[in-house]
Amino acid sequence: MRLRALEPADSELMWRWYHDDEIGLWMDGSPPISLAQNIEKGQNRPRNTFEQMVLGIEALDDGRLIGYVALGGTDFRHGEAELQSIAIADRDRRGGGYGTDALRVICRYAFEEMGLHRLTLWVVADNTAAVRAYTRVGFVEEGRKREAFRTRGRRYDFLMMGLLATELKLARRPTRPG
Repeated sequence: MRLRALEPADSELMWRWYHDDEIGLWMDGSPPISLAQNIEKGQNRPRNTFEQMVLGIEALDDGRLIGYVALGGTDFRHGEAELQSIAIADRDRRGGGYGTDALRVICRYAFEEMGLHRLTLWVVADNTAAVRAYTRVGFVEEGRKREAFRTRGRRYDFLMMGLLATELKLARRPTRPG
């Protein structure tokens, strides 16, 4: 898995992901846009900066785009940023550790390359797969906004989670026998 800048050619695939009921369940419900509008949006995407970036998650075995991650709201004075979204949108790649790997990569980038000290995020409490992945990487629950997220006529709590640079849990390497 690697992170890369999004290309205009990724727009059609991402449009299909946004219209996937399973992925859309935990996303903020923006009004639907047409494929043509999404392609135009992809062609006019702002340049990634340290203050705001959206990166594609690409599988190494076949080079396919399988998801995306967004980091923004960067405050260099206080050394913090917000992990704004992450999704493994390719149904065939969910549950294979790609999301956790992508989290580790973007967190290491934020801490080591950008010099940040702290990352925060908001996640729907009932999105157990996401909460599990965040916890696996080292994020801890720091707060809760009760019934702050609404989707499909139901309300859910939002969890605020945080991670300090010293708390990042890197992947465990298998030990060699003997």
